[in-house]
Amino acid sequence: MALATVDAPNDRAHRQRFQARARPRAGAPGRGAHAQRFGRFGERSAARWYRGAGYDVLARNWRCREGELDLVVATGSVVVFVEVKARSSSRFGTGAEAVDHRKQRRVRAVASRWLAANGGRYAEVRFDVVDVDRDGRLQLFQDCF
Repeated sequence: MALATVDAPNDRAHRQRFQARARPRAGAPGRGAHAQRFGRFGERSAARWYRGAGYDVLARNWRCREGELDLVVATGSVVVFVEVKARSSSRFGTGAEAVDHRKQRRVRAVASRWLAANGGRYAEVRFDVVDVDRDGRLQLFQDCF
């Protein structure tokens, strides 16, 4: 398993725009809405990083009956299924720690459906986890399950 900590391209400006939008206002929806916005921010940041690293983004938030794939990216003959976990606090553990065996099993099942629906032209399949902290820093765990 490879581990890398990276800053997303244009990280500072992007983070400032997100933080300005993400602050809850008086009377605004509760923490659920903030968590969803932060999750989308994390997925956009991860997609931008993979694109900058030379990957093609094939799908974002691909859904089927078994669940959802956050990102599907590819480079050459390798397809990568990416689980993105964005956490504004580590109080309940890191995002990467939230990808337990049950979540891994679900991601594998959905990945099988994606491969069946989108052809088998890839020689290698990889599963990555991207952990995004509240400052917008990405921690990439390559080939982790």
